[in-house]
Amino acid sequence: MLNISNNKLDNRLDLTKYECGKKAFGKEHFKAFNRFLVTFGVVGIIILFLPWTQNITAAGKVTTLTPDQRPQTIQSPIPGRIEKWYVREGDFVKKGDTILHISEIKNEYFDPNLVERTDQQIKAKSSSVSSYGEKVKALNTQIAALSNERKLKLQQAENKLLQARLKTKSDSIDFEAAKTNLNIAETQFNRTQQLQSEGLKAITDVEAKRLKLQETQAKLISQENKFLASKNEIINAQVELNRIDAEYADKISKARSDKFTAQSNQFDAEAQVSKLESDYTNYSIRNDMYYIKAPQDGFINKAIKGGIGETFKEGEQLVGIMPSKYDIAIETFVDPIDLPLVHLGEEFRVQFDGWPAIIFSGWPNVSYGTYGAKVVAIERFISPNGKFRILLAPDENDYDWPEAIRVGSGARTIGLLEDVPIWFELWRQLNGFPPNYYQPEDASNTKTKK
Repeated sequence: MLNISNNKLDNRLDLTKYECGKKAFGKEHFKAFNRFLVTFGVVGIIILFLPWTQNITAAGKVTTLTPDQRPQTIQSPIPGRIEKWYVREGDFVKKGDTILHISEIKNEYFDPNLVERTDQQIKAKSSSVSSYGEKVKALNTQIAALSNERKLKLQQAENKLLQARLKTKSDSIDFEAAKTNLNIAETQFNRTQQLQSEGLKAITDVEAKRLKLQETQAKLISQENKFLASKNEIINAQVELNRIDAEYADKISKARSDKFTAQSNQFDAEAQVSKLESDYTNYSIRNDMYYIKAPQDGFINKAIKGGIGETFKEGEQLVGIMPSKYDIAIETFVDPIDLPLVHLGEEFRVQFDGWPAIIFSGWPNVSYGTYGAKVVAIERFISPNGKFRILLAPDENDYDWPEAIRVGSGARTIGLLEDVPIWFELWRQLNGFPPNYYQPEDASNTKTKK
């Protein structure tokens, strides 16, 4: 049967006499096979002209639509030590519920009455500020009184100076009159003496004139003394005026210096009060931080720091929480070459891990177990994995996504692009060309309108 022998059986044996030989060497099966090939070729050619939706596939995971709905960790803004837990992993908590209680580990905050003592210091310093304020008011009153007194004293000294000047003027007139009287007395004495030498006057007349001359000379000296004394009074009045001005200027300057010192102390006390009030507020807020509370409604995922008495630094993660209300979305990554093909509002098909699906990527309408999604955000900068991140939200016009899906589970996404014939898609795949670059109809219409 293998025809490896030199003794040929087919020359001596006729196989067509047997039933199997008739079926094997008959021509009917060739006709059926030819019909099958022709039918298969026709169907294949028809299939090549069927529409095919170009697509891009990517892996992703389930996330939330907004950042405040995503899983988060709760940190403590201050260092501390865990004293008591009020929840267990998996518990549901409402916003403001206490999760755990911590205690202080810094020695400057050990005093349990720190807030009350700070309040007492604020009251004491506030009283000091009031005292300095009253002192400033008293000094202002003293300065005003000294200014008024100086004004009156200066007026009094100016009046004395004016009186001295008038008296000097009067004495100068009397002095000039005495000079005139002296000249008259000397003339009369000389005339009488001349007449006496001529025998016309008696000696008694000469002696009388001499006496009168002497009296006039005495009056002249007296008037001159008064005139010089009046000048001295003017000088004394001017000196007194300058002394009063300097004395009260010194007193007012000292009062102002005391006032500025009191104001400086007042401002310093006010600054200390402000600092103490800030410390009081900080201590009050710090006391509230001893109780770690839930920032929103959610479920406790995992206690990152456990036990009792364990210490931690500020900003360290203590416990994880998952918000109870969230809108799920898909976070997926596309290659840079496919990024120009993705637009806002673009349709995607999503297959979730754990959900059976039969996928025809080019015929999304006949796929089973996939769900509709639309692009709501496209990242503008490349991610560390070398791809661009896009965010998909559920399509309102498609089936609702399963309620049992949890954030963090895996997903596979298929981006639906342009419809092309199957032959074109095969030709593109064989040549390694990217999908056709196109613009959505909305974008093209918008550009045309502009």
